[in-house]
Amino acid sequence: MGLFGTGLRRICAVAAASTAAEMSRLVRSALRQFRTVELRLDWLASDAERARFLGWLGHSHPRNATFVATCRRREGGGKFAGSVDRELYWLIQAREAGCQWCDLEVETLRKLPGQSVREYPVPPRVLLSIHDFERTPDLPRSMNPPPRGGVDAVKIAAEARSIQDSVRMLRLARNSRNFVAVPMGEAGLPARILALREGSALAYAPVAAATAPGQVSLDEMKHLYRAHALTRRTRVYGVIGDPIGHSLSPLLHNTGFAERRIDAVYLPFLVRQLGDFLAAVPEFGIRGFSVTIPHKQTILKHLRECEALAADIGAVNIVVLRSDGSLAGRNTDYVGVLRALEKKLRIKGSRALIFGAGGSARAAAFALSRAGAIVAICARREKAAKELARAVGGEVIPRRALRTEFFDAILNATPVGMHPHDQISPLAPGELHCRIVMDLIYRPQRTQLLKLAAQKGIATVSGVEMFLAQGIAQWEIWTQKRAPEASMRRAVLAALRAEEKSRAR
Repeated sequence: MGLFGTGLRRICAVAAASTAAEMSRLVRSALRQFRTVELRLDWLASDAERARFLGWLGHSHPRNATFVATCRRREGGGKFAGSVDRELYWLIQAREAGCQWCDLEVETLRKLPGQSVREYPVPPRVLLSIHDFERTPDLPRSMNPPPRGGVDAVKIAAEARSIQDSVRMLRLARNSRNFVAVPMGEAGLPARILALREGSALAYAPVAAATAPGQVSLDEMKHLYRAHALTRRTRVYGVIGDPIGHSLSPLLHNTGFAERRIDAVYLPFLVRQLGDFLAAVPEFGIRGFSVTIPHKQTILKHLRECEALAADIGAVNIVVLRSDGSLAGRNTDYVGVLRALEKKLRIKGSRALIFGAGGSARAAAFALSRAGAIVAICARREKAAKELARAVGGEVIPRRALRTEFFDAILNATPVGMHPHDQISPLAPGELHCRIVMDLIYRPQRTQLLKLAAQKGIATVSGVEMFLAQGIAQWEIWTQKRAPEASMRRAVLAALRAEEKSRAR
């Protein structure tokens, strides 16, 4: 058994608030599902609030729970403005209130006599924390508690600027004992979720407000990613892109894994440099990944095998890892476009405009062309538009012509209007002369473009239909099983509805 126990006990709920009342509420909320809680005393607005909260904790005596008291000074990246002596005072008070652990930053330990905390009646077990909010520093091969200093475990929390940075943190967790690895930042998020399976004693998640970059919520840590249940046997999949924080692909795929009880997890990888990610594939044990903007075309040169259709399209949105570690690419965007549109349009013989000329635009153009549509391309990059039109036997339409030309369908295949810039439309109302407008963006579900079309009485098709179809096709390619489509659809639509309600407040 580890330092903090097994399973869910290794997920540490972080309670951080400015008032004692709110802190107490967060602790009660966390204890409904979790048994390990970090108490960020430095977040409390004053000494009076700290005293009030610890008084509540001492009187409430929550059973079967492990509390980690933290009163991090500003020098160590926290909010506490007091001295080392005042920090120790509050940690001592935390022990009196029932805290079994305290988190002591290395900056404080260095200022203590003999660089040891054992002369002070702080909580009996001490986690020494080292923070670097700028980068991942040079790391040793292993990290174990120092022989003197009176600490029981060591934590390193460092900003991961790249996926390789987070790989180094996972290696350290694998080779160390009594160690907590916390890769910070969006690039470090996948490693943060996988840290427990690599040997980290804890994984942190906030009850409410995030207290560090790249944190995922408690609910996501437990229910979406099932971080406490992941092992070295768990199959790892993911989506690569930049940006990637908007993606609902993890929700779609992980819902399917949970429903079918498949030991697999799907993670979002922020990938700025493709080589950075590909070098990390063996370390993460990745079996396959989805590809989104801006890598759908650049991934091609890294593939050993590519299906003929994807090669013709010139874009890949799913990669399968072969047993020898080589990459095989396919394209399911093609399927997604057809399934989304054919419910409202007889494609054969129709005239369709694709706005854009990137990877998604290419998939849409090939899909419609092969289904018998007459395809026109309009794009900011004239050279790319001409090349795509030539490839599908279509025509190039200049932007100025959109005010007079009529189409059966107009498809937006650009990222313009994607969350969080969802008040923008790639096309003006005067450019929408058609029967149907489809936006390949799915977040938000009703983009500004679709709203403008609806105001003109034009039928609309949300990108969520394409998103679901292409994602479910990917899931079935990887698992070789029939996807639980209804459950996956419900999860995605519920998330989009909740997001829209939140924005409307």
